[in-house]
Amino acid sequence: MTSIDEASSVSAPAFGDVRRVAVVGLGYVGLPTSLALFQADVPVTGVDISARRVEEISHGWPDLLPDDMALLRAARQETARFRVTTAISALAEVDTVIVCVPTPIDESLAPDLTMLRSACAAVVSCARPGQTIILTSTSYVGCTRELLAEPLRQRGLTPGEDVYLSFSPERINPGNDTIEHFEVPRVVGGATAECVSRAAAVLSRVVRWVHEVSSMEAAEMAKLLENTFRAVNISLANEFSDVAHHLDLDPIEVLQAAATKPYGFMPFYPGPGVGGHCIPCDPHYLLWQLRRDHIHPPLISSAMQGISTRPARIVDRAAAVLESHGKTLRGSRVLVSGVTYKPDVADTRESPALQVIGGLVRRGADVSVHDPIVPEVEVAGTTFKSLGDNVRDQDYDLVVVCCRHSRANVPLSGELPVLDATYRLPTHANTHMP
Repeated sequence: MTSIDEASSVSAPAFGDVRRVAVVGLGYVGLPTSLALFQADVPVTGVDISARRVEEISHGWPDLLPDDMALLRAARQETARFRVTTAISALAEVDTVIVCVPTPIDESLAPDLTMLRSACAAVVSCARPGQTIILTSTSYVGCTRELLAEPLRQRGLTPGEDVYLSFSPERINPGNDTIEHFEVPRVVGGATAECVSRAAAVLSRVVRWVHEVSSMEAAEMAKLLENTFRAVNISLANEFSDVAHHLDLDPIEVLQAAATKPYGFMPFYPGPGVGGHCIPCDPHYLLWQLRRDHIHPPLISSAMQGISTRPARIVDRAAAVLESHGKTLRGSRVLVSGVTYKPDVADTRESPALQVIGGLVRRGADVSVHDPIVPEVEVAGTTFKSLGDNVRDQDYDLVVVCCRHSRANVPLSGELPVLDATYRLPTHANTHMP
């Protein structure tokens, strides 16, 4: 473990000798990473192929936590130390490159490596001797070696001799400010020991601890384990909530009772499904890789199947709630409240609410949506505009709550049936859980 105070003992050049770091990909991971580097007095060039994203950042419009937004305001005033661009050629001007692009899955649950391959190809094309290259995007085991190490060798740049290549999985939790970026340890594995040392010297500027592992592959596998662990336990929590409903028990009461045990238990909460580009995606990178080797891990496969079918369970439950009130789903006016994948983050990637909306529409419901931080969403080619502040639950036959933000949610009268897929609302006579 290398602490921030021990960074000078790392067998890399003093970080003060590094002129600038480039961060490739300025999304929910790359932009906070760039700002953390800026806060540590490291000159940063942010690179993103999206002109719209670069414009958002340049004008101070992105969705960020208040502390990061304050950092961005400061960074925008210091263009010598912080700049953003769409120019890939900027990668040749820096000493360190950090790759932070998304790694989603496609409709068949296979890895979509389009953005990662493109980013890695750009990094390789601009690489020069002496650079440190750190991949942080979650992917399959062996990805760093396949997409960066081998192409670099083909260019005549040997990792560990000419360039210094490592994998260090990102650990940013968008929208969560309970744990500071600086306090979250980083795992790093490199092509050689020197690669690890150089990456650790960079990362130690923005986190307190760097945990070094023996290889890039070990670091890649560690990230897959982190999110697979969460996926399996969320799937279990969802399954227990179904069992509790069958036995006429409150699943949250049961969960909170179990969580009083001070050891051997970690609470995970049920919900309408999982979203973002971590839990619903990352385990599929491992499953995809294992399928190629004809290996079938039953626990992980079952958990991911449970996660993927959870939104359909919400739609079935919505139909049952309406039926208990003498109505059918077809023709009923259903309001879906909260369409982001987590509270207070304007991010709808893989959001289960979108699948719930699609399922309701396919079964004939007249669907409206409300989300105070997302103006509109597109589902199966149809754009749903978020209703304004004057929305009333009395105008609908059912409200399905998929995500609840800290402000400006739909006011619930207590008279209309509410399907609380978050399990977080105060219960009343007409509140139902999946």
